[in-house]
Parts: sequence; C-alpha cells; structure tokens
Amino acid sequence: MAAIKSGRLPGRHRRPAERQATYGEVIAIREFRALWIGQGLSLLGDQLSRVALSVLVFEGTHSALATASVYALTYLPPIIGGPLLAGLADRYPRRRIMIICDVLRAVMVALMAIPGTQFLTLCVLVFCVVLLSAPFSAARAALLPELLEGDRYVAGSALQNMTNQGAQMLGFALGGALIMGMGPYRALALDAATFMASALILVSGVRRRPAPLRSDAGGPSMWTMTYTGAKLVFGDPRLRTLVLFAWLCGFYVLPEGLATPYAARLTDDPEEISLIAGLLMGAMPTGTVVGAFLFSRYVPPSKRLRAMGWMAMLTCAPLILCAMRPPLIAVLILWFISGVGGAYQLAANAAFVQCVPAEQRGQAFGLVQSGLLAAQGVGILVGGAAANPLGPELVVALAGAAGLLVAAALAMLWRKSRGEIIEKVRAEANS
Repeated sequence: MAAIKSGRLPGRHRRPAERQATYGEVIAIREFRALWIGQGLSLLGDQLSRVALSVLVFEGTHSALATASVYALTYLPPIIGGPLLAGLADRYPRRRIMIICDVLRAVMVALMAIPGTQFLTLCVLVFCVVLLSAPFSAARAALLPELLEGDRYVAGSALQNMTNQGAQMLGFALGGALIMGMGPYRALALDAATFMASALILVSGVRRRPAPLRSDAGGPSMWTMTYTGAKLVFGDPRLRTLVLFAWLCGFYVLPEGLATPYAARLTDDPEEISLIAGLLMGAMPTGTVVGAFLFSRYVPPSKRLRAMGWMAMLTCAPLILCAMRPPLIAVLILWFISGVGGAYQLAANAAFVQCVPAEQRGQAFGLVQSGLLAAQGVGILVGGAAANPLGPELVVALAGAAGLLVAAALAMLWRKSRGEIIEKVRAEANS
C-alpha cells in the first residue's frame, strides 16, 4: 500500500541492486595474494627508509628546503624516465619486469645502507630506486585487471590501497621510534630485505604470462609506444579528466614532505621531533585506509563515480584550517579527514580501466603513475622552498586552498563526461 500511495508500482522502474565483490573472494585468488603481500612488504620498508632519510637530513641541516628536497627525490625521477620505462610493461612479460625491478632495487638500497655513504651517492641511488618503480608499478597495475574482473577489481584495488596506506601508516608512525633504536642505516638494510622478499613471493606466487606486445624488431619502438600512450591518455576527454583527478594528490600529499619541520614547530624537545613527524606522516594514510574501506564496502559502484568530485574536494578543504596553527591533535584530525577523502582515487582508477585497451594498460598506467609521482615531488619541493619564509602551517593551508579550487573544477568537468562510464560499471555490476 505504501508503494501505491506514493505513486510507485512495485518492481517498476527500479534498477536491480548492484553486486559488490567481497574482500574474501578477492583474497581467495592465489596470484592476487602474491601481488598484495609482496607490495605490502616492500612499501613498509620504503616508508621506514623515507623517515630515516628525512630525519638524517633535517638533523644535519635544520633546513625545511633540504629536507623536502631529499624527500622529493623519492617522487621526482619518473618525470625523466617514467613515461619511457613504463612501456616495458607492455613489451615484456609483466611478471618478469616486476621481479627484475625488485632485485635491482634491493641491491641499490643495500648499497645505501653502507655506513659512510656519501650524500651525493645516496641521492643518486635514491633517484635510481624510485626510477625503477615506474615499470614495476605499470606492470603491476596492468596485470591486476587480468586477475580481477568487474567489481572484484575495485575490491582488490581497495584492499591494495588500504594495505599500501596501512604500510605507510605503520612505517611512518613507528619509523621514528624504530630509527631511534636501530639507526637509519639498519632501517635502509631492512628496506633492501623487503624488496628481495617481494621478488621471491612474485616468483612463487604469480604464473608466467606472455608479453602483451611483440618485443622483436617487428614491434613498436619505445618512443612510438610512449607517444601512442600519451595520445590515448590525453586525447580522450574522459581519460584526461581522470588523470587530472589522480594528479590532484600533488596538493594534498605536500604536508607529508613538511612533516619534520612542521613537527619542529609543535614541540620544543628535539628528541620528540622524529616521533611527531612519524605521527603526522601517518595521519593521512590512516584516513585513507578508513575511507577506502567504507567507500568500497558500503558505496555501490555507480555511486562511487558520482561522489568522486565531492570526495576530491574533501582531500584539500581540511588542510586550509592549518593556517590557524592548531595544536598537534587537531592537525592529526585534519590530516586524517583529508586522507579519508583520498578514497576517491579508487573510483577514478576503476573508471580509467574501463576506458583503456588491455594491451595498452602498462603504458597508460605508467604515464599516470609517473605524473602522479612527479606531481607529488614537485608539490613537496615547492612547499619546502616556501616553508622557509612562510612557515609550514601556512604553506599547507595554501596547498589545501589551491587544491580545493582545482578539485571543484574537475568535479564540474567529470559531471559532464561520467554518464557512459557509470552505465557501463552498473551493467557489469548487475551481470
């Protein structure tokens, strides 16, 4: 009777409920488990090493610019080599690319762990390690849709995202305390061990697959593949908007690069700086873990795409309040809320997969990942330069304000082009 009184007939014009994949069915897939566990191990070591490098430089220079510059080295290399190297994930077997990259990075980080390594040598090794992340990330991102279909891809991406952010949270939050006890060089040695462990897990847990494209003389050159991938990604208005959504992180990740000088403004005890810096660095990843869980578990696939614009604005808006120079607990809450909004990247990633041919995913994902890391690196570098005269609190607030304006513009662009993708995602969820 309630349906008749409201003017609706039962069952008419009512869309079927969209099926959402569960984490359990995704974890049950053996190859996904290997990717998931290996990535979590290496990322945990990476975050520990980032804290070690940040603390080492700040203790030696007491300069926000120097600290941010070294931290930016963990993001900037893809500007130079990322777009070219990402094409390896389409030219050669993706499993092989990931294993080789892990082994090479293990060796380089082990060299960084040798006490007395010169600062310049350390910077070169950091640059090369991050450079190898481009083909590795492209290969992993291109392989994931082959292992997971439909909403399983979103559930798997969410699980990886939560694990990645959880690894960052633990690495940052516990990094300062661990480094106080074990020293920075042992922390770097532990990072090298995680890369080797990741390589061994990939060898045993992921089966061999042929290369998506031919790698002989008859195949396209790396330059041709790079040009074709760039034309695909930036020639389609939908993809272009999704890429810009991904690169928006350059604004809201900036605070992590200023965490150590920010911590120095929150305490007068030098021994507490590394601990507070770790807590600040871990606040956003913690928020992203919570946001990714709620977003992927309780929001239907089509509604995730509709909420992207609002969620993107949420990542930047809380940072503006840092201009008021709030106490530590308030800063942690603001950065946590910003991290919750970052869950919109799950929807952007799923929409991107819908629009890219399988044989070009490696190059396409590589270009996006390279630009994403570059946006983060440039943002942190600019923020570090501005923090010396303006102070880290004001710089974080300005980044939040600028990011909010960009996010609002992207939300309007996305509203005009999302219809086709939403219908496709809804159809897959109901099939």
